[in-house]
Amino acid sequence: MIMVDTALRRREAEGRPVRVAMIGAGFMGRGVANQIINSVPGMELVAISNRNVANAERAYSEAGRTDFVRVETQAQLEDAIRRGQPAVTDDALLLCRSEQVDCLLDVTGDVEFGAQVTLEAIAHGRHMVTMNAELDATVGPLLKRRADAAGVILTAADGDQPGVQMNLYRFVRSIGLTPLVCGNIKGLQDPYRTPTTQKAFAERWGQNVNMVTSFADGTKISFEQAIVANGTGMRVEKRGMRGTEFSGHVDELTKMYDVDELRRLGGVVDYTVGSKPGPGVFVLAAHDDPKQRHYLNLYKLGEGPLYSFYVPYHLCHFEVPLSAARVVLFGDAVLQPLGAPQVDVIATAKTDLPAGTVLDGLGGYHTYGQCENADVVQAQRLLPMGLAAGCRLRRAVPRDQVLTYDDVELPAGSLAAALRAEQDRLFAPVPTTG
Repeated sequence: MIMVDTALRRREAEGRPVRVAMIGAGFMGRGVANQIINSVPGMELVAISNRNVANAERAYSEAGRTDFVRVETQAQLEDAIRRGQPAVTDDALLLCRSEQVDCLLDVTGDVEFGAQVTLEAIAHGRHMVTMNAELDATVGPLLKRRADAAGVILTAADGDQPGVQMNLYRFVRSIGLTPLVCGNIKGLQDPYRTPTTQKAFAERWGQNVNMVTSFADGTKISFEQAIVANGTGMRVEKRGMRGTEFSGHVDELTKMYDVDELRRLGGVVDYTVGSKPGPGVFVLAAHDDPKQRHYLNLYKLGEGPLYSFYVPYHLCHFEVPLSAARVVLFGDAVLQPLGAPQVDVIATAKTDLPAGTVLDGLGGYHTYGQCENADVVQAQRLLPMGLAAGCRLRRAVPRDQVLTYDDVELPAGSLAAALRAEQDRLFAPVPTTG
């Protein structure tokens, strides 16, 4: 990461900025725009798309750029970029098709729309940094394979907790330890939170109420930990993860896990509620060399067998531009699936749901997401949370029951559902013969 700032300043001096285009201009997107425009030398935000184009204009305006132009065609976008004039549009596909864009940023959090723009970006040879953990956890392994075949990088972002965990995981592994727990620190976890309970908080911070609800009800952290699992080969100890409520420091968690069980599982993803230092991340790791364990004890990390490493913050939009620089300048992905999915996020009833209910999806009134190991999800035909929106219930489902494909009718024409079916076929277990 220390190399990135030097490389960007070199690009600034050479007059060759990294050209990024952003899809989505909500609360987080506006922060990203402001960061690139005012704090990242050697990078240029050439275009922003948003379904409500006024929000794209707002993102530029709040960052101090008022010389933007609305574009409706590919030619208009290309002309604006060549002139050095920021462009705004309601057509995200224009950004995906531009050969003058070095890297795209997906800041939408929408599974269906995210699938559309990601496929278009891959088809036109564009790298993409995605903050769309919802899409990544649903069909990320398939999209990664398609991106590889096209010779482009599709990666999660720095700043988001999964990216911060992966950076810490890579550091811990690089100094010779074996990471066995990748953890996320939360301040609140209540699966029954709804847009009604979270309305005041969302309004206070100017955020989307459904996104805020998905954080509070545990859906978002489930998506985040699933993509960490898929990027490390880890699993979950149990459905929903352990999720310990613990007010002490994460260093003390080293005594709460069975190291042999962690090794048997290949490591686990987890989270803790109320621990210090929040709202950061942690990695618990082991070392096989007794000589090095002696040194770790000297350096105040304790006697083992688990050692605690943590980052006490995650700075979201401040760090996202660094991901684009890593991709374009170094070909370095922040976080990608290793191959077949290890952990999925499954839809679970937030309340008693009558037959005929059309599910409202992420951060709504009907469902919340839980992590489950992918082999269990396939064997039991559990419904991925990323596909829940728009599904119609064939039968009543009681509160806290996980949903299966047999419980629902999928919405007609869903691209995400088609991709997920393809992914399931691609990574289906190979039958064994007796």
